[in-house]
Amino acid sequence: MRRHMLPFVLPVVLVAAWALASAAGKLNPYLMPPPWEVWDAGVDLARRGLLTKHIQASLIRVFVGFSVTAVCACVLALIVHLSPLLHDTLRHVLTVLRVVPPLAAIPLLILWFGIDEASKLAVIMLASFFPVYMNVLTALRQTDRRFVEMGQTLGLTTGEKIAHIFVPGALPGVITGLRLGFGYSWRALIGAELIAASAGLGYMITEAGEMARTDRVLVGILIIAVLGAAFDALFTALARRWTAWQALTVDDHGRV
Repeated sequence: MRRHMLPFVLPVVLVAAWALASAAGKLNPYLMPPPWEVWDAGVDLARRGLLTKHIQASLIRVFVGFSVTAVCACVLALIVHLSPLLHDTLRHVLTVLRVVPPLAAIPLLILWFGIDEASKLAVIMLASFFPVYMNVLTALRQTDRRFVEMGQTLGLTTGEKIAHIFVPGALPGVITGLRLGFGYSWRALIGAELIAASAGLGYMITEAGEMARTDRVLVGILIIAVLGAAFDALFTALARRWTAWQALTVDDHGRV
């Protein structure tokens, strides 16, 4: 119990210090409203249905963009791993694309895709593609060569090698890449929703900032943080469950 409660100690201390400083008048309420005002703003947004609307819009964008990215990145990493010639062909192009900030491409994305959902999804996809791709490719390259050679000895087809050797061996790295990629897509959400959005947490924060509603800005930031941490914990739990077999050991008699 103590171990599970330990990560919550520092956030509780920070909130308590924030409340005490606000009550003592040490913080400017315009720049940093007290926590009870932030809570009231969140309750008011939830009561009016606006909070649910913005959260739903943001989650749909993130999940759609990240799902497409995850599939494309994993498939491309697998193809590049199996084809060294393709890797040499794409290496410099992918390197250039990887170092370009997605937000810098927003004006170009608007010209290409307009101001509808496509441009917002493109920002999320660009932000999350390379963390997934690089981690999956690295994990595939670190697959135990003994299993690959065994598969060749047994005459496994390429599909059988992928299903029984590469995917299980690279699974921890794949999950790590998905975890990082989702974090990047969640962070890119604000930039994506700056593109003429009418709903979403990024839009809510931007609108609140224009109206000098710092309490609502903090509500949006806290919700993004809480949801991001919750999904990161979900990825961690899935990683532990799906890779539990790696903790197994085999003795000299072949017993697990």
